[in-house]
Amino acid sequence: MQSLKSISVAVLCLSFLSNCTHSKKENTSGFTNYLNTLVKPVMEKNKIPGISIAVSVKGKHTFFNYGLASKENHIEITNKTLFELGSVSKTFTATLASLSQVNGTLNFSDPVSKYMPELKNTAFDHIKLYNLGTHTAGGFTLQLPDEVTNNEQLIEYYKNWKPDYPAGTQRMYTNPSIGLLGVIAGRTMQQPFTAAMTENVFAKMSLNNTFYKIPAKNMNDYAWGYDNNDKPIRLNPGVLADEAYGVKSCTQDMIKFVDANMGIGKIDSKLSAALMKTHTGYFNTSEMTQDLIWEQYNYPVTLEQLQKGNSYDLIYKPNPVREIIPHQKPQTDVLINKTGATNGFASYVMYVPSKKIGIVILANKNYPNSERIDIAYKILSYVEKNMSL
Repeated sequence: MQSLKSISVAVLCLSFLSNCTHSKKENTSGFTNYLNTLVKPVMEKNKIPGISIAVSVKGKHTFFNYGLASKENHIEITNKTLFELGSVSKTFTATLASLSQVNGTLNFSDPVSKYMPELKNTAFDHIKLYNLGTHTAGGFTLQLPDEVTNNEQLIEYYKNWKPDYPAGTQRMYTNPSIGLLGVIAGRTMQQPFTAAMTENVFAKMSLNNTFYKIPAKNMNDYAWGYDNNDKPIRLNPGVLADEAYGVKSCTQDMIKFVDANMGIGKIDSKLSAALMKTHTGYFNTSEMTQDLIWEQYNYPVTLEQLQKGNSYDLIYKPNPVREIIPHQKPQTDVLINKTGATNGFASYVMYVPSKKIGIVILANKNYPNSERIDIAYKILSYVEKNMSL
């Protein structure tokens, strides 16, 4: 396959590869060969031009880059290739809102209308901010209606919206919900959302290649996504795109974000606290615990359970939930994950805080969640068994 003609593997050194001996170099080769057996068949089956993978073990990073960022120009994938994160972007929105709570300018237990006076005397008098961050507001559709094209229409949409279920009883995966939380987070920081995120999250975590609007100097790093007809495509943003699915980033930055979520590295203490609070457990579903956007499983977890928790039934259908009272404090012996996609890209993030193992997989074509999870789960299992090498 032409997209696999050039496969670059950049190894920066896992913890078990430090001060490598001859036998450890052999094991490095074994890990690379094993990963190739996982990734290449998925790329071929789904006609994925390129995939970038980052693995963190106790803060030591390894990168594996496969294929092309642009088939037309034969540009190879690197650690700095920019991919559209899709719904993984929501984890950043949750982080910003959590930071506002740490700063004392927002409380997740407050009703939405406290921060959006335009929505007083509507359903949002009875919907709390944590409902927005856990898909439990009462039955928003996955996407905003096509006719909502500006902020005035957005406010009218929310004013007229009627929940299908009482808040906190059903989980219905949705963009308008987290989008509204992002708008509120920006307001409480007295900044436009993207400016607040860039200044208070991206910059403070040194995510220097993570953007909403990619600067001209970085456009050469922006991969082309490919649709189901293998045509090049990129995101055409609409209202709330930034808040719900608009981040573009690379494995080099995303693995730093994963590390910070596992308590690795030195970042601003308030931001570190905000990241940990996004791991608060609010609701139990049939398969997992719903944190603030992040989805959490007791560890160890089976591959089957992880795939069920990320199945399309849990994305496209309402699912009953049970609120955890009091809300569950952040746990370490858990697996936390999030999937994301746009029309031309796919992403997956997985990490186990107690093991200090994290994995990021970015691709420039959408493909099934189950296959992303299979790759990441097998990487996790391999690394866990061989950490002492």
